[in-house]
Amino acid sequence: MAGSTPIGLDIGSSSIRAVEVRRNKDDYTLINFGQFPLEPGTVAAGVVQDPGSVTAALKQLWAASKFGSKKVTLAVTNPQLVVRETSVANLPQSQMRQALPFQVKEQLPLAVERSLLDFYPLEKPGDNPTVRGLLIAMPKDAVLALVEAVQKAGLKVVGVDLASFAMLRSASRLDAQVEAIVDIGANITSVVVHADGEPLFVRTLPRGGSEVTENIATRLGLPTAEAETLKCRYGLHGDGNPDTVAALVDAVRPLSSELRSSFTYLASGERQKQVTRISLCGGSALMPGLAEHLQEQLGVPVMYADSASRLRDTRKARERGFGSFVPSAAVSIGLTLGAA
Repeated sequence: MAGSTPIGLDIGSSSIRAVEVRRNKDDYTLINFGQFPLEPGTVAAGVVQDPGSVTAALKQLWAASKFGSKKVTLAVTNPQLVVRETSVANLPQSQMRQALPFQVKEQLPLAVERSLLDFYPLEKPGDNPTVRGLLIAMPKDAVLALVEAVQKAGLKVVGVDLASFAMLRSASRLDAQVEAIVDIGANITSVVVHADGEPLFVRTLPRGGSEVTENIATRLGLPTAEAETLKCRYGLHGDGNPDTVAALVDAVRPLSSELRSSFTYLASGERQKQVTRISLCGGSALMPGLAEHLQEQLGVPVMYADSASRLRDTRKARERGFGSFVPSAAVSIGLTLGAA
């Protein structure tokens, strides 16, 4: 049905991003977008550390951007996020939620009573006794704290979605490739591997652009601000100094190693899927030379995702800076594409 959808709201470590679209049949028309910076430490790896600052930033963002709604769909992620393939009893949806904690409690590293659980089916159950899908578990307190900070800004949370699934909707290319979408943020990296839109593997890595900056600063003995400038201006291309290039390569090694181990795990697991393409998004993915470096290290073609490819009428928005907003907006855009 045509009409407004809830605004997609992504509260990251360095900024808050929001996207407003209008849905018309299968088309999504961009109406508005906005971004507001957060002070370092306000949100860390998806966990709110300073709820008052988040609430204040949201109020300022809504006042400045003049969004047409206060209804939002909120993205959540967490270093303790668990997403794993499993099979559960084939029950009606109403009974599934009640029975899920009892069916999966032995599979979780978190206590069931301290977790929010969901199940994403990967097949049509039919008359089978069980259904295969992805079990999703998240620390309950972290999600509730985020929702409360948003509600105190006068907004109404009408839906909560996994950040990885949101970026899958906006940034995926649907073809025969096994694609890994890698969203590199300030201090968290979200990875989702899919085959023609079906998620195969989801992982949240506690690494991001801030760690790279800190590693550069430590290695070269630079203030953090200078290390950040060096990273953003020259990146892995370097500034002509061999020591700088070596420092930058070392700084991104933990991230490339984590990605390699993730893809190796997927290839050796039950599904035995080999990643054949990597699509990068997220503000920290814009580091010069990073795509080429990861392609060389991982032996897989690496490109940049176009998270706005499923939105219509973005020309006027690009005149207002939407083009520079898009690389960090895969999650906020994807939230609107999933709204009912």
